[in-house]
Amino acid sequence: MLPVEEQLKLIKKGVIDIISEEELIEKLKEERPLIVKAGFDPTAPDLHLGHTVLLQKLRTFQQLGHIVYFIIGDLTAMIGDPSGRDTTRPPLTKEQVIQNAKTYKEQVFKILDPEKTVVVFNSEWLGSMTAEDLIKLTAKYTVARMLEREDFKKRFKENLPISIHEFIYPLLQAYDSVAIKADIELGGSDQRFNLLIGRDIQREYGIEKPQIAILLPLLVGLDGVKKMSKSYGNYIGITEEPEIMFGKVMSISDELMWQYWELLTDLTVDQIQKMKEDVEKGILHPMEVKKELAMYIVERFHSKEEAIKAKEEFEKVFSKKELPSDIPEPKITVNTKVIPLFELLYEAKLVETKSEAKRLIKQGGVRLNNEKIDNPLFEVDLDKEWVIQVGKRKFAKIKPENILISN
Repeated sequence: MLPVEEQLKLIKKGVIDIISEEELIEKLKEERPLIVKAGFDPTAPDLHLGHTVLLQKLRTFQQLGHIVYFIIGDLTAMIGDPSGRDTTRPPLTKEQVIQNAKTYKEQVFKILDPEKTVVVFNSEWLGSMTAEDLIKLTAKYTVARMLEREDFKKRFKENLPISIHEFIYPLLQAYDSVAIKADIELGGSDQRFNLLIGRDIQREYGIEKPQIAILLPLLVGLDGVKKMSKSYGNYIGITEEPEIMFGKVMSISDELMWQYWELLTDLTVDQIQKMKEDVEKGILHPMEVKKELAMYIVERFHSKEEAIKAKEEFEKVFSKKELPSDIPEPKITVNTKVIPLFELLYEAKLVETKSEAKRLIKQGGVRLNNEKIDNPLFEVDLDKEWVIQVGKRKFAKIKPENILISN
């Protein structure tokens, strides 16, 4: 293993807080593989880059010789993490959770080393708990302490419902740390309360040196404002096509690009700082640095060949203003050969709703045969061939032979 000082420097890259750094140093000085934990509730079928911030830090610990426990919260997902919520999460069925969990197992090894990763489902220990076990666990924490949590406190003051099972969630995820005897737990900045409960519950169960809590920032999404989330529509999915992924990375601001370099890559702080200085001096152009970032991310989740192809396609479409090489040609069923543009966008599956189509058209985000159209009711003759562009990355070719008129 590397000397403690060198390990600490790599561990602290991009980290918001360590609780506590002194305790972490003591554990590192033991010169043994530490058990490093991160829990993921499979509430959706696919991971996005926001999830991979924790995976990237887990990878760092693996490279330093430590043992990573990737905990799939199949039981806790059926409750739903109340962190940052002002309403109770809708419950998931066991079948939904199991299906989502399958994809998680397939996706995480694009970053983690499978030989150094222990994948476990927390139903292995939580599912076998008796009523007596659960009573003993809940007796180790108070309602008063739970109400210190900001989201619970806010809901309580505003007389908004808080279900009993929401109080149980942080206790169950804390028990995960007891079950695997975690030395370190990683979480986003919104998980501080949960991770600290993990330390408290470990002490209650007789673990003298509780886990170190390491908090990482929430990756900012494509809008440059909110955290990356599918619900905000500002995400980059790790299973998305290379060209889509490349284009989305290229859409982030120059300023936000540096957070992505820091949280999503293996580059050291010194290497990233050198790039920033070269950009400031004019030695490097930010566009070229962002292309390197997009290449890095696409290569990680696809391949080097796919990354090169995605870069070439991006330069063709956006730098040279040419059309993509492979434009989807959707088959569309309509009632008439002349329809409003907003309906065509919806039927071609370029948008999820007709209201979204109308909004994008009014905002000037839609082109028809390279001409900007801002009238949602613009009539499109489907006896002609059209190329539709929505935003910078979505294209569709409408061909008369792909139109079906329904009776």
